[in-house]
Amino acid sequence: MVVIRLARGGAKKRPFYNLVVTDSRTRRDGRFIERVGFYNPVAAKNEESLRVAHDRVAYWQAHGAKLSDTVQMLVARAPKPAAAAAAAAAPVAPATEPAAAPAA
Repeated sequence: MVVIRLARGGAKKRPFYNLVVTDSRTRRDGRFIERVGFYNPVAAKNEESLRVAHDRVAYWQAHGAKLSDTVQMLVARAPKPAAAAAAAAAPVAPATEPAAAPAA
């Protein structure tokens, strides 16, 4: 089974987590299929503490991947990119062909 979970990195007392897509039988910090984000719980105020590639998470969920409880909470909390959110909210107008110019 494919799961999306956290893989720990960083130094002692300075955790850093990668959100990874991996087989459920692999070790926590072992081999993974794809990295889809990161979480830095000790980030300074001016640093980015969480980034998630929502499109890739949705892709893997559509292909049967399960999210761990912590990853599910982080994905819900992560801000969606502004361009993708605006594109999803805006209705798509049908394409029209330009009017042909009359021949003179």
